[in-house]
Amino acid sequence: MKFFLCFCAFILTYFCANAQGGNPLTVGFEETISSKILGQKRTVLIHIPTSNGGSKIKDRGRYPVVYLLDGSDNFNSVVSIIEHMEESSLCPPTIVVGIVQADRLSELTTGTEKEFPNFVGKGEKFMSFVEKELIPYVDAAYPTTPYRTLIGHSVGGLTVVNTLLHNPNLFNSYVSLDGALWWSDQKVVKEAKTLLPAHTYKGKKLFLAMANRLERGVDTLSVQKDTSSTTSLIRSNITFIKELAKNRENGLRFKYKFYENDDHSSVRLIGEYDALRFVYDFYKLKIYDSELKDPNFNLESLLVAHYKRVSEQMGYIIKPSESQVNNLGYQMMRTKQYKKSEPLFKLNVANNPNSANCYDSLGDFYLETGAKTKAIESFKKALTLQAIPETKDKLEALLNDKKASK
Repeated sequence: MKFFLCFCAFILTYFCANAQGGNPLTVGFEETISSKILGQKRTVLIHIPTSNGGSKIKDRGRYPVVYLLDGSDNFNSVVSIIEHMEESSLCPPTIVVGIVQADRLSELTTGTEKEFPNFVGKGEKFMSFVEKELIPYVDAAYPTTPYRTLIGHSVGGLTVVNTLLHNPNLFNSYVSLDGALWWSDQKVVKEAKTLLPAHTYKGKKLFLAMANRLERGVDTLSVQKDTSSTTSLIRSNITFIKELAKNRENGLRFKYKFYENDDHSSVRLIGEYDALRFVYDFYKLKIYDSELKDPNFNLESLLVAHYKRVSEQMGYIIKPSESQVNNLGYQMMRTKQYKKSEPLFKLNVANNPNSANCYDSLGDFYLETGAKTKAIESFKKALTLQAIPETKDKLEALLNDKKASK
């Protein structure tokens, strides 16, 4: 918890500083998309991973996408969480698409609601735009992969659950933050009783966050006996969770959390973080100190096996990052564990054949171990890919030594 409080403080400081600097491109940029389905132009906010230089260039890598409802309210926080998690190796670099709602109540609900006479939600039409226009546009314009996550808060959370039930294959992971499942006399909860056992959700994830709106002395057990409208949101979520628990055989992995110290508004930030940790709970590579110190432990095999499992979860091939492998290689080299460092540098070259840095690092290994001929070959190869002054200096020194020894 201490970490999370510090993290929240960081986020607030970060955005205040950027707001004062007046730089709207710090975390992303706006795009306008024409929608035939909605008959209007729509604004979306786009964040490209910092590791890709914020660029659309596709040959630098491809990334999973988080689609975020109520983007104007939630974009900054989700981008910061994603960037923090990427830097901490808790998730892959990820694109974030924040959808700016034009009429959020209409777009994020379906059917009627007695509290709003003559109102009919148009959520089906809005999600048709997301499925048939927005996602294809993003996939065509940006370096995406097929792994997609949908996040929504309040009526956005209602949309998330509706999509999970009626179009489960549109996204891989679903996040409902204090979702307004009470809408239309708990219509979505009632539909869940029929749809959850009818669908196969293998490989799908759902995270539910519930805020604390309870009166003093009331808990999540006793509130279920209440019938007042003030508790309908949490009661509808609890009922939905019970339906999820009844249908575990459908393959859906779900997690829910009640945030005792957060209300409907504040639950968004902590809920987004916990949800994304759950979505990517398979991504973190754990290496124990004992394994780093053991001269016979095969780090290369550990990396290959781990990212094979990650690839299975994501549905496409993911390799360890160049910097991750490079750092491990140098760490092993500094401790004279050459049997462990050489395979790591070679793995990086195999995974990144166009990286001058990988060949330069392999050259450093050969230089360290006295294999000067191989070092020269590696440095020469690096310089064919990129003119790195440091590499050039090392190569010239080796060539001069070779001449002097003749």
